[in-house]
Amino acid sequence: MAEDRLVCRECHRVNDPDDQTCVACGSSSLTEDWAGYVIVAHPEESRVADEMEVTEAGAYALKVR
Repeated sequence: MAEDRLVCRECHRVNDPDDQTCVACGSSSLTEDWAGYVIVAHPEESRVADEMEVTEAGAYALKVR
């Protein structure tokens, strides 16, 4: 799933490789250079989402270069 995905440098959201902009924040700053990811299902109940400042459910990269 994640190996060929692009990640937003702004919000760390994992996007499809065909996307030209981030589906979450609209940024066009996407990269293939990232490592690790977490799937947030219920951001309002998640301590991890709170730490990452994530407010929408989805997959997010842990490290983006």
